[in-house]
Amino acid sequence: MQIEGAVIKEQGQTFAVVAVKRHVTDNRHQANDAIASFSRCFPGMPIVLMSQNSRGTPTYFGRRDIANFLARIPMRAIPWKRYTFN
Repeated sequence: MQIEGAVIKEQGQTFAVVAVKRHVTDNRHQANDAIASFSRCFPGMPIVLMSQNSRGTPTYFGRRDIANFLARIPMRAIPWKRYTFN
């Protein structure tokens, strides 16, 4: 499985951000299922999902404090990379 994501250490907190399709963040049940699934890839870390609309505007789903933090920073400041998991 390959995913686009980032691991961020900020203010003493380490968390993961994972890019998903918009329909995932638009559906609370699917979003929670996705977070549970990705927790195997990023054990012990809070996970926030990120999707974009047609204009590239991001939407974040997950822990409110982390989602609010991410919403205040530019997307280009997130250290995105491709992760491969078996």
